[in-house]
Amino acid sequence: MRRYNIWRPILLIAIALLTNNLVTNVCLLLGLAQNTASDIGFIAMIIAAFVTYGRFTSQNRKRK
Repeated sequence: MRRYNIWRPILLIAIALLTNNLVTNVCLLLGLAQNTASDIGFIAMIIAAFVTYGRFTSQNRKRK
């Protein structure tokens, strides 16, 4: 655990939650139902988490 960075998991969670809130609010503004908007927000949250995690790990591979 010599090179563990505490900010990466916190940033990953923050990006995922903010993406969920943003997409859900935009979907609600466009007139979608609450359940549909929250489902789309959840899918966007998962995609954002995978993209962010991929960027974090690709930077690690380039450094080594």
